[in-house]
Formats: sequence, C-alpha cells, structure tokens
Amino acid sequence: MPPLLRLIGISALALLATACVARPVGDFGRAEPSFTHDTLLPAIGDNRARERGEPVSSLNRTDGEEEMHNRIWRFLVAPHAKDWMFDASTELQRTRIVAARDGEWTIERYYDWLETTSYRSSRTRYSTVGAHVQSDIDTLPTTFAAICAVIEIDRQRTISYAQLRGGVPPRLQQEVAARKAENSASISWFVRALNYRYDSYDFALDNLLVATPHEQSLAVDETLRRLSPFVARANRGDFCSGQGAGRANGEIIIPSRYQRTGDREIVLQK
Repeated sequence: MPPLLRLIGISALALLATACVARPVGDFGRAEPSFTHDTLLPAIGDNRARERGEPVSSLNRTDGEEEMHNRIWRFLVAPHAKDWMFDASTELQRTRIVAARDGEWTIERYYDWLETTSYRSSRTRYSTVGAHVQSDIDTLPTTFAAICAVIEIDRQRTISYAQLRGGVPPRLQQEVAARKAENSASISWFVRALNYRYDSYDFALDNLLVATPHEQSLAVDETLRRLSPFVARANRGDFCSGQGAGRANGEIIIPSRYQRTGDREIVLQK
C-alpha cells in the first residue's frame, strides 16, 4: 500500500475511534440520537458484516427496535466507570465494524477501577457499587419490556410473510430472517453483558470484603441479590413474564454471601 493511502487509512481509523468514544449519552445512560453513530458508522459496519458473511437486513427499524437497541446499549457500556466495559470497543461492535469480541472481557476490571479511584473513605467504594447495581435494577424492567416487544415484532413479521408471501417478493423472506438474526444477536449480547456486570459486581464485593471490610457491605450484598433474578430470567430468555420486580413465581434468589447472626456488623466472606 502506498504511504499516502496508508496514512489516510490510519487517520480515518483514528477519527473513527474518536467518534466511537464520544457517543452522546442521555438519561439513565441511554444513547442519544447521532448521525455519526446511527447512520454513518452502521452503514460502514453493514458492509463489513456482509464481507464476514453475517446476515444483514435492509429493512427499516421499527420504533420498538430502536427503543430496544437504545436501552440495551446502556448495559453494553459503563461511562460512569471509565471504560471498564470497553466502551469504544463496544461501539465498534454495535455498528458491526468489527466482529463480536466481548467474550474476552475479564471480571476484575471493575474492581481494578474501584481500587485505583481515589475516594475520601473506603466505605464510599461500597456505596459506589451499590449505586451502580441499583441503577441496573431500576432500568432492567423497561429493558426487558423493550426486548419482549421486539421478540413479538419478529414473530409478527414471520406470520405476515407466511400469510402474504404470494403478494410480496421472495427476497423479503431473507430480509425478515436476517433482521430476526440481527435482533437475536443483540439480545444475546445484552444477556452476556448483564452476566458480565453481575459477575464483576460480585467479584468486586468479594475483594472489598477482604481489602476494606465494612458493615455497608451487607446492604450492597442485598442489592446484588435483588439483581440476580433479572440475570436468571435473561439467561433463560424470559423477557415477557411481566414480573416488574424481576422475580418470577417460585424463583429462588441466590443466597447471601453472609452468615446472618445477631450481630449484623460481623461480615463473613462467603
């Protein structure tokens, strides 16, 4: 490759990486509309995905699909914790410029960020973990509802094509199948990200118990236990049961990492 073209390519990638990091964020960490991130980068990514042999649909997204992708995105990144969930890499994956690579994430990153962040009090680290877990819990019911709506949209598309295929072009079947595959891949990514978040919080709390034991750990542990039913539901693909609290009938919440005794300030590692 000529040096000039190589330089242009490197410059373009640098600008692209900068744009990815700077994606605007709105309420509750949801992505805000952006031409660069919603039009330009996805157009480039679709071509890259086709080159990799991945299904790509040209169907317009429904409002429900836009809603789901915006809500899922909040769980794929962590701007509050300085890229401990690889925000820039996530944007490249979301726009399909690069193939999925989140399986390389390791759970100690969140604790490493907590440990190296300067706090006036070691107790504040527990408060930080608790606030992050609670923020996830607060937004999961609407995220599950958005995913459920998209599952229904995919089902309706399949039924509509089966009923109307005599009056629509055959290529539409491929488009419907490709869009379902895209939506399913996004939902699977969300499930992996939710598991990663839970495991990262769990790892961080265990390490905080050893490094700086405090009674606040009890409250954080309880908050983390309230997140576990959502994780269980996501792992079994149960987004439509409508249990607002994230706990289905008969659901068993994971046991506490503490031995409950009369002295609630005694903190024991699980």
